[in-house]
Amino acid sequence: MIQSLADGILVGAILSLGAIGLTMVMHILRFANFSHAELLSIGAYSALVFDALFSGILPILANKIGPFSMTWALTLSMFCAMGVTGLSAMLIDRFVFKRIREKGDELSMVFASFGVAMIIRNVLGLIFGLKSQLYSNDIVFAVMISSDPMLLIKPDQVFVLLAALLIMLVLHFVLSRTTFGYALRAVAENPSLAEVSGIRLSRVIALVWIIGGCLAAAAGVFYGLNNHINPVIGRDLVLPIFAATIVGGIGSVYGAVLGGFIVGIAANMALLVLPSGYSPAVPFMIILALLLVRPHGLFGEPQT
Repeated sequence: MIQSLADGILVGAILSLGAIGLTMVMHILRFANFSHAELLSIGAYSALVFDALFSGILPILANKIGPFSMTWALTLSMFCAMGVTGLSAMLIDRFVFKRIREKGDELSMVFASFGVAMIIRNVLGLIFGLKSQLYSNDIVFAVMISSDPMLLIKPDQVFVLLAALLIMLVLHFVLSRTTFGYALRAVAENPSLAEVSGIRLSRVIALVWIIGGCLAAAAGVFYGLNNHINPVIGRDLVLPIFAATIVGGIGSVYGAVLGGFIVGIAANMALLVLPSGYSPAVPFMIILALLLVRPHGLFGEPQT
């Protein structure tokens, strides 16, 4: 049980990073973006490309950092991947979603997001192939923390959890202590009034996409550190990320964080009593139970 709880916390940290960007977009633009999880794939593969590039240019960067499988090259690659993915998210909005919301409605944007997801997934498969890949072929052994109960943790898992929490902390200060954070809340509450007050709506929307893309890229790299990466990462994670967003409450960053941990822990704890094929249904049982009590999620507010 303790092992499943620890694994669930790790998965929850990754889902939380993905859910934060999704809940921000859903709150600002009022549509369910089913292509958001594909940004994790873009981030994961961008880091793979930059990792090979940096390791080839400066072989010394291919050295591992302490007990982790993470190398200096991959660390730099993660930041580059965050930039690439943030830019990709902004461009997707500018050339697809922006044009649709100017002429259509939220439902049209939802259907368009399915199309964008399929395009990204297939383009990645065409470029990188469908075979799963690893950031490192080195075997990193788990460390026994406790023998009774049995608890094994890999150094990479500790790194991912601490790095994810640090990113969330930085985002908290950005949203609560900066002008952008105040502008974001104003736009979420009343876009028209915020624009009249002097807030550039287009700039806020662009920054929301960039931040969401950066967080998704980090989540994709963290996922790849502990799993194989392949073009269907987004397909596998889109429903858990949506579940985390709904459980936490649409529009609540802190709710997305909590929702991610709840979904991650629930899915892993379910493996103790259910076959692995049935465990993905557990988070949705939690959603149904929660929405019966709190229709807007744990921290969500009624949409107007």
